[in-house]
Amino acid sequence: MEKNCNHCEIRFEIPEEDLEFFHKISPVFNNVRYLIPEPALCPDCRLQRRISWRNERALYMRACDLCKKNIVSVYSPGKPHPVYCNACWWGDGWDGHHYGREVDFSRPFFDQLREVMEVVPQLAIQNDEGNGSENCQYCQDFAHGKNCYFVVGSWHTENSFYSNVNASHNRSICDCINVSKSELVYESLDSQALYNCAFLQNSQNCSDCIFGFDLKGCRNCFGCFGLRQKEFYFFNEPLSEAEYKKKLTAFALDSYKNLELIKKQFLGWIVQFPHKSTSQQNCENCEGNDLFNCKNTQGFSLLDAENCKYCHQGDNNMFSYDIFNSGQPNWCYEGMTPDNSFMTHFSWFSWKNKFVLYGINCHSSEHLFGCVSLHRAKYSILNKQYSKEEYEALVPKIIEHMKKGGEWGEFPPARISYFDYNESIAQEYFPLKKEEVLAQAWKWKDPDPKEYRTQTCVIPDSILEATDVLSKEVLACIECGKNYKVIPLEFEFYKKISFPIPRKCPDCRHKARLAIRLPYQLWQRNCAKCSKSIQTPYAPTRLEVIYCEECYLKEIY
Repeated sequence: MEKNCNHCEIRFEIPEEDLEFFHKISPVFNNVRYLIPEPALCPDCRLQRRISWRNERALYMRACDLCKKNIVSVYSPGKPHPVYCNACWWGDGWDGHHYGREVDFSRPFFDQLREVMEVVPQLAIQNDEGNGSENCQYCQDFAHGKNCYFVVGSWHTENSFYSNVNASHNRSICDCINVSKSELVYESLDSQALYNCAFLQNSQNCSDCIFGFDLKGCRNCFGCFGLRQKEFYFFNEPLSEAEYKKKLTAFALDSYKNLELIKKQFLGWIVQFPHKSTSQQNCENCEGNDLFNCKNTQGFSLLDAENCKYCHQGDNNMFSYDIFNSGQPNWCYEGMTPDNSFMTHFSWFSWKNKFVLYGINCHSSEHLFGCVSLHRAKYSILNKQYSKEEYEALVPKIIEHMKKGGEWGEFPPARISYFDYNESIAQEYFPLKKEEVLAQAWKWKDPDPKEYRTQTCVIPDSILEATDVLSKEVLACIECGKNYKVIPLEFEFYKKISFPIPRKCPDCRHKARLAIRLPYQLWQRNCAKCSKSIQTPYAPTRLEVIYCEECYLKEIY
């Protein structure tokens, strides 16, 4: 089947296997299956809509609306709904059913869901601070950590900063994306099992390496590409240990000016090497990039996924479609972080659920429809409690009502998201201008002038000349002008690895990493060596020469 996307209007295909999946996951009430229809949006527009509900980087100080304690939150003080701290939200001092209401069949269901969202208290930030984590209150979608700051979508991490996407089981990492099981790592992407490394990408089991791409089992390598089990290599040339250390010292990486020159040199140098079409390890019948131990799966940045499609950033996804940033979803569809859930569709941050439809931050619950901030609940609609018989009689009527307005089977629209478009990570993957956002009837947040003050000091060129006084200064990004600070633990990290204090704010550093990282998109190309048809995240307009996996491995080995 082919359709035109209702948003971007491009033609996209819906394979027969997708239709079979929709049939299997469709809810059944009184022995009648209420089919989830084929999607109205193409995969990219569905992804854009989902991640318009995910704020990772815009954090605010505000008061808990219950206990009045000062807290960190992903919700700005101007949002209409109440916001509770962790202790209050998870506590027994309130009940989400208190806000329940009847369904109005004369109005769109999503408008009614939005009205419930505007009155039900929300959790300030998704982390387990004070329970599983310690000193990690500035971390979103985070668990089981210690002394972390601005680490997102991660768990079991200590003494780390400004890192995200499956950045798990780490110690002392900074400015990384999708780095796991590593220690003392700086500015690295899509890598695992690193120690004392910086500026690596798509690398594994390396130590003491700086500037590298696709390195495996290497030690003491600098500026290298595609090496396997090598030591003391400098821009892919073997050296003695003494020669290597002499050259490394001469580069003086403690200097900001020197480091910026080497960054540009390395990125230009690696273009000469053929690149592998995709990064997949121990995968069977898979399409996508950054896949590990996956089977029959289409997606990006996935570990141990099976029989999944259109999934991004996940761990142990099973029989699920259109899921972003989740662990152990099973038979789930169109969800943002439906962790450890079964048959949970069109949900947002809803964990350990079964048979939940349109759940917003609902947990350990079953048989909910259009509910917000409920936990340990059953048979509820728009937060109103029903009996099992009442629930199973009313939900089919709601589905028929939603069908008439084109709402049934679709994730809640961006227009009712808690977040302004440019607060969400949709702006990172699908950047838009303010006028483009407003034209869609979506929300936009203007910059706060208070975040653009004059810098209060001069940053030394070398980290060797910097003192911890910098942690008390206000810095201004050389790219966007926004203020930022270097926290004390972060300063100690730069001193330990002997790299200079960054001149860009965390947002601009993150943006620069995303520009280097491959996109969540595939293009059809031909292997530059054997001409075989391949799928790759390298766009045809890029400079890299792309090989299929077989030709690439012959080149490397």
